[in-house]
Amino acid sequence: MIFLDSFACFQILGINRWMPLVVERSGEAPVLEIGCGHGEDTVTLMKAGLNVVAFDISPISVSAAKLRAPRAVIECRDIRDPFPAAATDIGTVVASLSLHYFPWNQTISIIRRIWEGLRPGGIFICRLNSTEDHNFGAGNGTQIEENFYSANGHEKRFFDKTALNRLFAQNWSFLSMEHMTSRKYLKRKALWEVVLEKRG
Repeated sequence: MIFLDSFACFQILGINRWMPLVVERSGEAPVLEIGCGHGEDTVTLMKAGLNVVAFDISPISVSAAKLRAPRAVIECRDIRDPFPAAATDIGTVVASLSLHYFPWNQTISIIRRIWEGLRPGGIFICRLNSTEDHNFGAGNGTQIEENFYSANGHEKRFFDKTALNRLFAQNWSFLSMEHMTSRKYLKRKALWEVVLEKRG
């Protein structure tokens, strides 16, 4: 397993370095992208010839993603709703900064649903807010749960190594866990990039 506890430079399209693994594990099976935003990763996945099913809660983001990746199946839906019908026997799930809005029990439930949707040996690539992400709210606002805050009407969760180990303690094998700094935004953003394989 790759494990880096120090900061590393994170490219905007960080999914690129995992594409050989994604292609290997997915083949013709669907790749599910949770929270596709405007479709940056969607385009990368499509260019690799993958069968991409994506969704986002924002209608504006979904419209933009559809324009950028017209061959992908892209829907507007909440992550707490059932996954798209086309996302069955999934080879890879990608979730970039889209899993941090929920109480712990709900987060566990979402991760369980991702595990259930993946076929054996499938992989899950996710990027999660770090507890060191002070430029984007870590430690700010009213604490609801440990590392879960409400500020300006929005709820946001932040993760440390202990939380990640708890979150993926059952039925997952860590392939990589890296603490990184993204230069995508106006301020530096601290995050975790985690790559997991389905076990069991």
